[in-house]
Amino acid sequence: MSRIDEARTFVAVNIAVLTVSDTRGPDNDTSGDALCARVVEAGHRLAVRKLLRDDVDQIEALLRQWISDPMIDVVISTGGTGVTGRDVTPEAFERVLDKRIEGFGELFRMLSFAKIGTSTMQSRALGGVAGGTYLFALPGSTGAVKDGWDDILRWQLDVRHRPCNLVELMPRLQEHLAATA
Repeated sequence: MSRIDEARTFVAVNIAVLTVSDTRGPDNDTSGDALCARVVEAGHRLAVRKLLRDDVDQIEALLRQWISDPMIDVVISTGGTGVTGRDVTPEAFERVLDKRIEGFGELFRMLSFAKIGTSTMQSRALGGVAGGTYLFALPGSTGAVKDGWDDILRWQLDVRHRPCNLVELMPRLQEHLAATA
C-alpha cells in the first residue's frame, strides 16, 4: 500500500541499471528497458545503464565502481538471481555489501508468490547497502522487474512515502564511518 505525503517535495535520486545476461543484448534487453523506463517515469535520473555477462568478477568490479561514484545513489540489477550455475549476481552483491536489507528479498518473493506461485522460491532477489549506495538485485524477467519496481522500489525510493522510506535514510547510511573517524 502506498501512502504519499503530497506536502513533501519529491527528491530525484541517481539510479544505475545493470542487466546481467549471457543471452540478452542492447536490442532485446526487455527487462532493462522496462526498468529504465520506470525509473525515468517516476522522476528519477538514470545515471548509467550497462549490460554484463554472468561473470561474478566483472559484476563485482562494476558494482565497486558504481558504489564509489558519488553521482550514483542506487544500483538496480536485473538478471542472474536464479539457481543455475551461471546465476552469480547475488554472489557478486555479497562481495560488496556492508549490510543486507533482508526484507527486500522476502517482500519481493511474497508479492511474486501471488503471481507465479511456488516458482518464486527460485529467485534470490536481494537488497543491501554498500558505501552509502543502495543495491537491489531483481530477477531477469520483465514481469519480475515490474513487480520489484512497481510494488516495492517505486515507493521506497520516493521521499514522500509514509511512514518511512529509503531516501530519507540516505544521509545516514555512512554514520558508522563518522563514529570511527
